Formats: sequence, structure tokens, C-alpha cells
Amino acid sequence: MTIEDQPRSGRPSTSRTDDNVEKINSLISEDFRRTIDQLVHMSGMSWSSIQRIVSKDLHMRRVAAKLVPRLLTDEQRERRLQACFELQNQLQEDPAFFSKVITGDESWCYGYDPETKHQSSRSTSSSPLPKKCRLDHSNIKTLLFCFFDCRGVVHSEFVPPGQTVNQHFYLEVLKRLRESIRKKRADLWQSGDWFFHQDNAHAHTALSVKQFLTKNGMTPIVHPPYSPDLAPSDFFLFPRLKRDLKGRRFTTLEEVKQKSLDALKLIPLNEFEQCFEKWKTRLDKCVAAS
Repeated sequence: MTIEDQPRSGRPSTSRTDDNVEKINSLISEDFRRTIDQLVHMSGMSWSSIQRIVSKDLHMRRVAAKLVPRLLTDEQRERRLQACFELQNQLQEDPAFFSKVITGDESWCYGYDPETKHQSSRSTSSSPLPKKCRLDHSNIKTLLFCFFDCRGVVHSEFVPPGQTVNQHFYLEVLKRLRESIRKKRADLWQSGDWFFHQDNAHAHTALSVKQFLTKNGMTPIVHPPYSPDLAPSDFFLFPRLKRDLKGRRFTTLEEVKQKSLDALKLIPLNEFEQCFEKWKTRLDKCVAAS
């Protein structure tokens, strides 16, 4: 018995061309959280063709709701290990180090998100991309930026409809984040003894952003490539937020925003504290696995 497709007559598929593979790769590189359904809408290609490109041509899998390569290169593994070592050293020198870290990222919030908690979590390297009922996300959606520390949410905002998240927009987000830190974390603001963590999205790593961080004393923490499992936003905040939103229907953009903010406020303080403890554990496991 086999589950492989049998040879069929007729016109062969031309979707898995070099150009289309590059097109899908570019779309994923812009936002590693993009789903197969979103790639279908953006590319005009079929769901099955994109699924094959992602798994067979790009050799990617989903970890913490992001598409990442199934196998990292030696250089990427070394950078991942080095980043873990650096954080471990900082924690050894200052056990309170993580209490001075503010981290954040962005993620989509939908009027209706049909995926289950299991489908939104990671899949193993040996398993195919998660299969699910062909229920689309609602067309009502908004992109949420959220930054937090071990004491809770520091700053959140929604991206205006039609706005591209590029380096210029992200700089404005960072300016508003700094103002929120000044108001909500006066101790960190006055001491200047705090650190900023983000992933390696294109907008986050632009030269203008790096210059802004340096100029304003926002000391960055190195984040290794393709490592959402080491990013608190990916392994804690957004999965926790969406756990309370999945399966619920919201009819307007304003309702999506309000319910998302309400869900953020309901996350207990101790869960934020536990998140940073789990971050330490994940660092230890990464080093031990090497």
C-alpha cells in the first residue's frame, strides 16, 4: 500500500518552476509566519503546489508558527550556539539580567482563526506540514506589535490597514516603544540599564534601525537565525494570546483589536515571569543538544 500519487496522463504541473520557487521563498522571507493559505492568495498558485515547494524544494518546516529550514547550515548552527552561550554568560554574570530585557515582535490577529492550538504549534523535522480542514482565516485581520518583559506588556499597537512594515515604519514603532518604557518602566528608563531583544526580520535588522538602537541606548541582544523557539514572542506571547482568540468570530476590525487587547490584559503576571524562566531552560537545552 502506498500514499504516493500514481502517474497520471495529461498536462504536467508547471507550478514548481525555479521562478515560482524563488517567488515563494521571497514571500516567506518577508514574513516567516505566512501560512500556505496566505501564500496561495498572494501568489495565485494552488495550495498543493505551494505545499510541495515549501516542503520539497525549500525544505522548510513550521516551528512556533513560523516557517524555518528543516536543516540549518553549519554556520547557522554555530551562530545559534554562540547566541545561547552569550546569553548564558550574561545570566551568570548578572542573575537578574532577564529582568532588564524587553522583547517583542508582530503577529496577525484575525476576525476568525480556525486553526487549533496543535496546528499552530511546531511540527517535527520528520513530519509534513500540519494538515487541517480547508477553513480560511477571516478577511478581517490586523497586525499587532507587542513588546513585553517579565512584568507584563510594555507597549502594543496595531499597524494601520495597508501600511507596509518596513524599516521606516518600524522606526516609528520603536519611538513609541521608548515613550511607553519611559512611562511604564521608569526604573529602567532612568538607569538606562536595560536590553532590547527582537528577531531577524528584514525591517528589524536594517541599518537605520541598528543606528537608532545605538543612538538611543537600546542595547540589542543577539538573536540567532531561524530560531523562533528561542524568541519569547514566538514560544510564549503570541501562542498564549491566540489560544484565547481561536475559534471566536469578530465582525469588525475594531472588535478584533479590542478583543486582542482584552486577551493580552488577561494574561497573568506569573506567566510572563515563567516565560523568562523557560527562556533560560531553552538556552540550556540548545547548548546541551550541541
